[in-house]
Amino acid sequence: MAVNLSKGQKISLEKEAGGALSQIKMGLGWDVGAAAAQKSGGFLGGLFGGGGSAGGSIDLDASCIMLDANKQMVDAIWFGQLQSKDSSIQHTGDNRTGAGDGDDEVINVNLSRIPDHVQALVFTVNSFTGQTFATVNNAFCRLVNASNNSEVARYDLSAQGSHTALILAKIYRHNGEWKMHAIGETASGRTFHDLMPAILPHV
Repeated sequence: MAVNLSKGQKISLEKEAGGALSQIKMGLGWDVGAAAAQKSGGFLGGLFGGGGSAGGSIDLDASCIMLDANKQMVDAIWFGQLQSKDSSIQHTGDNRTGAGDGDDEVINVNLSRIPDHVQALVFTVNSFTGQTFATVNNAFCRLVNASNNSEVARYDLSAQGSHTALILAKIYRHNGEWKMHAIGETASGRTFHDLMPAILPHV
């Protein structure tokens, strides 16, 4: 059974999954405004990645930033670059309408192919159009074992407020294994570039 994380909690992916994980899916989801009433039942169980056809006011984007032990960015996966340069991480694409079955912007990660010098993967969402999260509901991220599509961990948080971005979680190496840290911090920025000063204290 998947573990429900609270803010600041850290878990071992191998322990929670019952064995070593090589390929995972990270889903970052949310509902926007009136679109919250139109939740669909796909992989992420909700509207994902866009303003939503009902609200239409916010273009939300998911990103993954790869960092080394010195907190230097190695690469970033976002709507402007859907695959890491080493091909270990792939973004399924930007969905600006919220249409689909809910799994519109899943980020696929092959942990076995992450270069050794990469120590952490930080997952964020931001409002590219600059609107605040005042009408955003039910923000969450969840980690799924791609080999059997079983949910390993889920982190639900309240997203509403005057911020324009969220730093949701990170996956990081510790003593030879991969762990997950539920961060859940608000920030401001249209893209991940703007979020870096807020991200670094959590790496």
